[in-house]
Amino acid sequence: MKSWQGKRYWLVGASAGLGEALAYKLCRAGAEVIVSARSEEKLVELVAALPGKARYQTMDVQDIESVRSAVENIGDVDGIVYLAGVYWPFGAKDWNADHATAMIDVNLTGLVRVLGETVPDMVKKDAGHIVITSSLTAFRGLPRSIGYTASKAGTMSLAECMYADLRKTGVQVQVINPGFIKTQLTDKNDFKMPFLMEPEEAAQEVFDHMNSDSFKKSFPFVFSLFFRLARFLPDAIYYRLFG
Repeated sequence: MKSWQGKRYWLVGASAGLGEALAYKLCRAGAEVIVSARSEEKLVELVAALPGKARYQTMDVQDIESVRSAVENIGDVDGIVYLAGVYWPFGAKDWNADHATAMIDVNLTGLVRVLGETVPDMVKKDAGHIVITSSLTAFRGLPRSIGYTASKAGTMSLAECMYADLRKTGVQVQVINPGFIKTQLTDKNDFKMPFLMEPEEAAQEVFDHMNSDSFKKSFPFVFSLFFRLARFLPDAIYYRLFG
């Protein structure tokens, strides 16, 4: 179990859902929490409600100048959790170019923007903690998931590359692969979502992982087995089952 007292953690994409629930977990553990998102109103309400030391910093991960300004204003942090994400369900037959581009830009390129402004300092200090949010969808392509699955596969790959580079340094890299979490994003789905989790339940999974030394966590565990094992299925069988 890590000691969180006196630590400063920056949660990017924390105005609601999993990010909001995780902010409560970290605050109660004794960490100072900085929460970021585009909506200042939601951030103000969250900071006022958090049970410990907290502040907010508005930021748009699609705007590099906004990211750089936020990094400068926030200063040194002990850890970063990237939770920012957007989602619209659609497939190649009804391709929405604007939505597909936005999912890649927020979910993946936004992550790259934030890490590009923070990782070099962590490497220089040989200290830091980076938690990247991917998804169970990242393991293999799924129907009606243009944009989102590609963005999450990219985040998982990025996390794996970073872990390969930094695993023997003082910078800890972790990745989380959640299943369905009840948020305003999953409210868009018109299909049954097995093992649907409440944000508080998912936040506990993330917090437990952050307290560990392991690199990757996929949850809920039973549900994750379907996705992890699917990587080894031949195409003919996989697409018959998951199509």
